[in-house]
Amino acid sequence: MQHILETGKVLRGRYSIQELVGQGGMGAVYRAEDLRLSGRVCAVKEVLPALSESSATKEELEQLAEQFRVEASTLARLDHPNLPKVSDYFSVGGREYLVMDFVDGRDLQEILLEAQRRGERLLEAQVLLYATQLLDALEYMHSQDPPVVHRDIKPSNIKVTPRGTVKLVDFGLVKVLRTNDSRTVTVVQGRGTVAYTPLEQYGGDTGFTDGRSDIYSLAATLYHLLSGQPPADAKERFLRPGLLTPLRQLNPDVSPRVERAIFRALSMHPNERPSSAREFREMLLGSDLRVYPPTPSTMLPPVDSRLRSWGMILKENSLLVGLAGVLLLIAILISIL
Repeated sequence: MQHILETGKVLRGRYSIQELVGQGGMGAVYRAEDLRLSGRVCAVKEVLPALSESSATKEELEQLAEQFRVEASTLARLDHPNLPKVSDYFSVGGREYLVMDFVDGRDLQEILLEAQRRGERLLEAQVLLYATQLLDALEYMHSQDPPVVHRDIKPSNIKVTPRGTVKLVDFGLVKVLRTNDSRTVTVVQGRGTVAYTPLEQYGGDTGFTDGRSDIYSLAATLYHLLSGQPPADAKERFLRPGLLTPLRQLNPDVSPRVERAIFRALSMHPNERPSSAREFREMLLGSDLRVYPPTPSTMLPPVDSRLRSWGMILKENSLLVGLAGVLLLIAILISIL
């Protein structure tokens, strides 16, 4: 059983644990206070060792620790507005820890459930706004040297901040692709969440995964957000072809273009999916390559401000208004005579 850190415990003489915010088979995430930077709240992710500490040899544990340091340093170099910034990493008592920005807000699983409780669906336009930000993050991660693959994209791992920014969180299953061969290494062994996991990822570390695996998981996430239910998992679909319910059958408001793009990205074989995040974006949006949320400059002002604006216009052009009135009066008199 995993040992839970107590409230008030200080790690590395700097990070004071406030509360447990998430726990799974791969570790736990805590909200913590940074004692060195007053007022800063951060997330501390405790990564469980991939091997049992009692059965692993000293060499195996050292190899895992080195592997963690390599991948953690790679994550610390990532700097993107849709990713939480990793600021520190360290080991304590055989456990590895990642320190990153604490992302305030609700995750997409919570947002979807709230809409369903109201008897509503998430609008396609809103889901595409989420998708564009996530695809920006994936394009950035996959273009790194070496590329970084998340491997656990799902609604509960995507947060929306109070300002509307989407953040892809939880790097617990992240992989860094080696440049010298096609194999991958990972901080912890894990296979993601069933409904959002592509077939090739079920091989664990023996299976080949790349950016197209993230594209599958994102497509499964979009399917869930638009239909209200997760797609059939890849293993079941492999055994029973045709099991995936058409998206527009579950939600007729989804456009044919979006349905085609998502089904293409949910292809069983990686070669049949979009080859990159950029290609998936183009398939989703068609000619509208960028989708922007409404901003104050693009929305109509309130009614009273519009009325005040017309009043100011009339005041500033009173001479012209008076002249127009005189001309109108003359025209009326002429027509009467």
